Amino acid sequence: MRQGGGGQYDMVSASGDASLRLIYGHDIAPVNVNLVKPWKQFFPAFQSPLNNTVKGVHYGISLQFGPNVLMYNTKLVKPAPTSWAAIYDPKYKGKVTVPDNPIQIADAALYLSKAQPSLGITDPYELNKTQFAAAVSLLKKQRPLIKKFWVYASDEESLFKGEDAVIGAAWPQAQSDLLAAKVPVASLIPKEGATSWLDTWMLSAKAKHPNCAYMWWNYISTPQVQAMQATSYPETPVNSKACGYMNKLETGSCKKFHAAEPLAYYQSLKFWKTPVADCGNGKNDCMDYNKWLQAWTAIKG
Repeated sequence: MRQGGGGQYDMVSASGDASLRLIYGHDIAPVNVNLVKPWKQFFPAFQSPLNNTVKGVHYGISLQFGPNVLMYNTKLVKPAPTSWAAIYDPKYKGKVTVPDNPIQIADAALYLSKAQPSLGITDPYELNKTQFAAAVSLLKKQRPLIKKFWVYASDEESLFKGEDAVIGAAWPQAQSDLLAAKVPVASLIPKEGATSWLDTWMLSAKAKHPNCAYMWWNYISTPQVQAMQATSYPETPVNSKACGYMNKLETGSCKKFHAAEPLAYYQSLKFWKTPVADCGNGKNDCMDYNKWLQAWTAIKG
């Protein structure tokens, strides 16, 4: 989309770590949510989230989401963890796996927001120099514990199947696949909360067929279609009416994928958003996404 969208592709499903880059790069067109009828059925948390709505202007329609949960082998990790502290614990050296993604810096920051409250971290994606340095330092200390950084859920699944990794950050898809393969795993959202990806359907600023885009938004946002997508690819719909359809397709899937949780559940999740240099404090001392990329490269070595 940043290299001339509207040619080969008119639309993109962008996750929160990319969506603001597209918006601030003027690559994405605003959307009139009033023309997308199912939008009114979305849970309030997904109607105008910070990763696709800027100054009241919508630049896309939320699609599905999934938390980065703490997953562990129930036979080899005892007692059961309750905190993200477990993936920084030397007792699991060589048995930890986390995503190969600069957003892991936000996961570390989220943990530090509770473990070291004196840092004053309130948003794991908007970090000043001191907060950023603390998160990077923690990840560098964690590096010798890591068996492998995973890119795809299937990578992590292979690690858990062979017991090369016994604990780590995971997507719900990995847990679902592992349980189906009879691998003894469980997951939780730790006491510090969790980060979470939230995908958004966005329209190129150069799109030649915007009317078709609105037809697609209206289709993909319906509870029926959201339910089909949720049960075929383990993720959670944003349409509040999807739950009943999910259970018809797969008994118990609404509960399994947390598709009808109370407000407290959503408040425990910190949805991905692109780190920007200006945190709104007038100091412009926050670390932008390029700094995150550079730091992540250094962390991995």
